[in-house]
Amino acid sequence: MDFISNLLFVPSVAQSIIVLSLIVTVGLALNRIKIKGISLGVSWILFAGIFIGHLGIEIDPTVLIFVREFGMIIFIYAIGMLVGPNFFSSFKQGGVQLNLLATLAVVLGLVVVFVLYETTGLSISTLMGIFSGAVSNTPGLGAAQETYFNMTGSPAPSDMGVGYALAYPVAILCMLVTLLAMKWIFKINVRDEEQRIEHERSMQRIDAEPYSLVVANPSIFGKDLYELTHILDDRDVVVSRILHKETGELEFATSSSKLYEGDKILVVAKERDIATISAFIGPEIEMNDADWTKLDNKLVSHRCLVSHPSVVGKTISQLRLRSLYHVNISRVYRAGLRLVAEPDLALEVGDMVVIVGLEEHVEAVERLLGNSQSDLDKPNLLVIFLGLLLGVLVGSIPLMISGIPIPVKLGLAGGTLIVAILISNFGSRLRINTHNTQSANLLMRDAGISLFLACVGLGAGANFVDTLVNGGYMWLLYAALMTLIPLWVALVIGRKVLHLDYFTMIGFVGGSLTFAAALSLSPDASRNGVASVRYATVYPLVMFLRVITAQWMIMLLL
Repeated sequence: MDFISNLLFVPSVAQSIIVLSLIVTVGLALNRIKIKGISLGVSWILFAGIFIGHLGIEIDPTVLIFVREFGMIIFIYAIGMLVGPNFFSSFKQGGVQLNLLATLAVVLGLVVVFVLYETTGLSISTLMGIFSGAVSNTPGLGAAQETYFNMTGSPAPSDMGVGYALAYPVAILCMLVTLLAMKWIFKINVRDEEQRIEHERSMQRIDAEPYSLVVANPSIFGKDLYELTHILDDRDVVVSRILHKETGELEFATSSSKLYEGDKILVVAKERDIATISAFIGPEIEMNDADWTKLDNKLVSHRCLVSHPSVVGKTISQLRLRSLYHVNISRVYRAGLRLVAEPDLALEVGDMVVIVGLEEHVEAVERLLGNSQSDLDKPNLLVIFLGLLLGVLVGSIPLMISGIPIPVKLGLAGGTLIVAILISNFGSRLRINTHNTQSANLLMRDAGISLFLACVGLGAGANFVDTLVNGGYMWLLYAALMTLIPLWVALVIGRKVLHLDYFTMIGFVGGSLTFAAALSLSPDASRNGVASVRYATVYPLVMFLRVITAQWMIMLLL
């Protein structure tokens, strides 16, 4: 049995792989343990690592640091690519207000950390470990540990990992109590809140829908669509087909097509705009896509998947589909939303477009756009390693800042996160295919966080029990203060000042603490999609701020 002992206790490549694999395996197995549907998730890997480390099992310190940092950056890169596409758009349509409130919660959390730093005598590294657990933000822990190493040249103290491990369960308990107490404290009637949401939804729709209108405005008789669309320039509208009253012919709409009295047209527009468009052109009539298709069997309507790299980042007008192929894109489906196919809309890999025209012309456009699901099923390794390369480079750039005697860096975590957000947002404009398979993104995210937590737990395990017994139990109280004070101040302001609805507050709780499972802690979150949408609105900015501020707190107070 000596070889088993050697594989567990004698540092080597094989020993490192076996120990880390054992920790992850045990942690994932424990992940199945749930109490009333609630689980600690991948944090079980952290506790499994602590237990293994407590038994005296160690791996080579150099290997430990490398695996921990590599796991962190691939996890953060996957997170950045996930939140990136919605990072800037989350500030639209009411998102500014919600994100400002979330920013306030982040700042208040840092204030609590600073007060505890001044009053408790704990080091800033320990407090940032507790804080990362109190807001259930693992990337923040990684960023703080990396910054500590860059500032001192020594690995982060084990107390940082211990603090995170102690605070994480406290954060989940505080979230559960908060979600249950909100209805009682704010005297919320769930039925009234649902009716409020339905009213707001009816007032503003963002999806594009097809509508059929009759031309009845004398001022536009004989005018072409080019002039018409310029008059309606402030409205999102695309005219797809025209049924002429005089000839009975169905015309594929182009910019030179003319409208006459009694003509029927198929337009694609947003619901919030259709009343204005109808008032200008003519009344709406009962016709659907099938009715239009029956009028002329020469025209076909196909859905096509954008998969060819050559069209990525190009706008619909740049493709010149009307003039070159005599077809029209009437709608674009992206991430579950139906968009108006405006001329300046840039296509992205994975978009589903609706093409209308003669069958042979439609087929030619399908070949141009790719229309290949198999191309999208392949992992895009280029964008992964390009992003990691640029992330490390950006994170390693020294920056001189007034008041700090040594150059500071964004670090591996900050640089990688920023690059991932920028690539996912602007890569298509640079003709970079940023699309990746869901399985590839999930593998990067889950493998990265598993390796990172395994290493953190293993490094903290040797001192965990001693720390807990010798005053570490007070860290549980500190964690509760870090979680509850910022959260409840933000919720009171949100409800009493900003008049946020109940479901938005549920999403805000999860998003401000970067904990998606918080939505499962409330039975009301599944009543509609508002909580999930608001979670996604807040999450990108909060994730970014948690990582960056974790680094800055170490830089300023270490």
